[in-house]
Amino acid sequence: MQSLEALREQDPELFAAIAGELQRQETQLELIASENHTSLAVMGAQGSVLTNKYAEGYPGKRYYGGCEFVDKAEELAKARVLELFGGERANVQPHSGTQANMAALMALAEPHSRVLAMSLDHGGHLSHGHPKNFSGLLYEFHHFGVEPETERIDTARVAAMARELKPAVLLIGASAYSRILDFPRFAEIASEVGAKLMVDMAHIAGLVAGGVHPSPVPHADIVTFTTHKTLRGPRGGAILCRKEHFPLVQSRVFPGTQGGPLMHVIAAKAAAFGEALRPEFRSYQEHVVRNARALAEELQAGGLRIVSGGTDTHLMLVDLRSLGMTGSEGEDALHHVGITVNKNLIPFDPQPATKASGVRIGTPAITTRGLREVELRRLGKLIVRALKGRSDAAEVQRVGAEVAELAGSFPVYPSLHRDYGLRD
Repeated sequence: MQSLEALREQDPELFAAIAGELQRQETQLELIASENHTSLAVMGAQGSVLTNKYAEGYPGKRYYGGCEFVDKAEELAKARVLELFGGERANVQPHSGTQANMAALMALAEPHSRVLAMSLDHGGHLSHGHPKNFSGLLYEFHHFGVEPETERIDTARVAAMARELKPAVLLIGASAYSRILDFPRFAEIASEVGAKLMVDMAHIAGLVAGGVHPSPVPHADIVTFTTHKTLRGPRGGAILCRKEHFPLVQSRVFPGTQGGPLMHVIAAKAAAFGEALRPEFRSYQEHVVRNARALAEELQAGGLRIVSGGTDTHLMLVDLRSLGMTGSEGEDALHHVGITVNKNLIPFDPQPATKASGVRIGTPAITTRGLREVELRRLGKLIVRALKGRSDAAEVQRVGAEVAELAGSFPVYPSLHRDYGLRD
C-alpha cells in the first residue's frame, strides 16, 4: 500500500500510533457495546480519494463543481439504506449520531419545545437532554426511567407522563438498555398526546437490519442512527423519515447544522449498507444476540448481577457492587487482562458517573472477529476470574495469558499485520 508506505516514511511517529492501535485491537478483546471492527472494504472507501472532494449541498444540487462521482456514492448510500430499513426518505450526511439528532429535533420542534425521553442515568443518550448538550440547552427535556423492581421501561408510566406533559416530541432510544423497545406502543402514546415520535436506534440499528429487533421505521416520524456500533460501518450518522418531514430534515442537516459532507465517510456508509443487505449479515446479528445471552448467563453463574436479569440485545449492564468495587475499578481490572469495557451507571446508581457501579458489556466486535457461544462462555469465566482475582497478581497474569491466547485465535485484520510490522 503506497499510502501506508508514504505515512511510514513521512510521519513515523503517527504511523507508530496507528500500528499500536492495530496491535491493541488484535491482542485485546473489545467488549465496548458501541464499538465494532469494520471490513477492509469500509476502511478502503473511507481512506479513498473522496476525502479530497468538497460537496456542499445534495446530489444534483451542489454548490461546487466536479461532484458527478461523489453524487453517485451518496445516491448509492441513500438507495441502500432505504432498501435495508425501508422508510420513505433518507439523509446520509450527518457526521455523527448527535448531529443527526440535532437536525431531527430541529425538524420536528421549535427551540424550547417540550421533549420526553429516557433518562441518561437509566440508560438513555447524552444527546437526549443532557443539560450541557445542545439538546438540553435548546429544548425543555423531561425524562422517564426504568422501574425499580424490574429495571425495565413501564410504557404505562411513560403514557401517564406524556398525558401530563403534552410534549411536542416523544424521543425513544437508549445506549445502555438491554431489552426490546415496544415501538408500536410508543407510537400509540405519541398519537394520543399529539406528539411526534422520534426514535434514535443508534445502538440497535444493526440488530434491526438483521431482523433480530423490531424496526421503529414503520412507527416513527423520524428515525436517527449511527452507522458504526452494531451496523459495523464507519463512524457517522444517518436519518430516515416520512416524506412530509424530508424538506425540513434536509435543510436542518445542511445548512442548518453542518456544512460540507464527508464524502469519503458517506462512501464508507454505502459500503457498510451494502454489506448489511447480504444474508450473512443477518446470521452475524443472530450470533451477536446469542453471544450476549451466553455471556450474560455465564456472568450470572459466576455470581454477578445483570441489570434487568438478562439481555434481549447486544449488550448488558453488570452490577459490581456485590464485589465491593465501582465500575471504574472494574473497567481497570478488565483492562489489565486485555478485556476492554466501559464503566457505566446502573439504574438508581449511588455512585457518580465518573465512578459508576457497573460496567457495560457488548458483543458486536467479538462476534465480528468470529467468537461464538462456546468462546463467550469461556470469556465469561475469565471476566469473573479477573474481577474476583484483581488483587492476586498471579491470577491476573494467568487470566491475561488466556485472554491473549483467545484473541490470538481470532485475528481481526491478518492481512494488515505485515504492513504494520505486527507479528502473527
